[in-house]
Amino acid sequence: MDIKFEKREQLKEKPDQTKLGFGKYMTDYMFVMDWDRENGWHDARIVPHEPMLMDPACVTLHYAQETFEGMKAYRTKNGKIQLFRPEMNARRMINSNARLCMPEFPEDMFVEAVEELVRVERDWVPSEPETSLYIRPFMFATESSLGVHMANSYKFVVICTPVGAYYAEGVNPVRILVEDELVRAVKGGTGFTKCGGNYAASILGQVKAEEQGCTQVLWLDGVERKYVEEVGTMNIMFKINGEIYTAPIEGTVLPGVTRDSIIHILKDWGYKVNETKLSVDDLMKAGHDGTLEEAFGTGTAAVISPVGEFVYKDDKITVNDFKTGDLTQKLYDYLTGIQWGDEEDKYNWTVEVC
Repeated sequence: MDIKFEKREQLKEKPDQTKLGFGKYMTDYMFVMDWDRENGWHDARIVPHEPMLMDPACVTLHYAQETFEGMKAYRTKNGKIQLFRPEMNARRMINSNARLCMPEFPEDMFVEAVEELVRVERDWVPSEPETSLYIRPFMFATESSLGVHMANSYKFVVICTPVGAYYAEGVNPVRILVEDELVRAVKGGTGFTKCGGNYAASILGQVKAEEQGCTQVLWLDGVERKYVEEVGTMNIMFKINGEIYTAPIEGTVLPGVTRDSIIHILKDWGYKVNETKLSVDDLMKAGHDGTLEEAFGTGTAAVISPVGEFVYKDDKITVNDFKTGDLTQKLYDYLTGIQWGDEEDKYNWTVEVC
């Protein structure tokens, strides 16, 4: 792509890397590109991060035609900066866009846009342990017109924010509320996409969880309210009797990049991974009889988050005495070791940017 660059008059002051939190500080620049029916994708540019004008009749404000992705850039000990499996994020956005009737943003252009922005913002990639540059590509309809239809114009944008741990608990067990009333997704819907509407619909469940002292929600299937699917911001896995169980990718669960990576690693380590339906009753039974050995969420933001307790109706189970399991910790250390360049990347998952 021919990417134009508009220099910012004054750069922002960098935040304290030991107090980053998550998503609080935006970098100096953003990537922007436009699409319309006549010209297709055009006018690629890296410009100062600043508010964008939007007409009150913009269809996204009324009909939520938008998708997004989440990925990270990591600074290695030798100062190099690398991405982790960016092509998977590109492909997932293509699938999300297809479901929401939005134009495809090609994989090569997606990766190039991210790489170029990270090169420009390389000084924003933090170097403190457990920190990274979170990258948020997103797309939304820009047409100003009321009426439900595929829009005539769209905008693809990439913004960045230096981050620390997603959860205040860090890599420590969290409490999870099993939601048995509200529904996150059903087959034929948008559960497999990464679109804002899915997350907006999940907030009420999150509020309920927090009221009960839980950090996240474990969603059940939308038809029978019987099978565990995923956590609000993560896929989830269970170690039961030495085997791994996780929900299958059948249209209601997000095909997570971290999920896919962990499954590859587990199989290489000799674990049997069952991508199959697991009922909440069987989960609770395994918790009570001691066969549920570990449970952990997987996602780009938190990487791996151990679960210490599940709350379901009037019942609750504690996992591994509310301690991080050995396998959970080993997976976290190994995957983040690849991401930060401390472990050999035998899978060729990392992409050096600069």
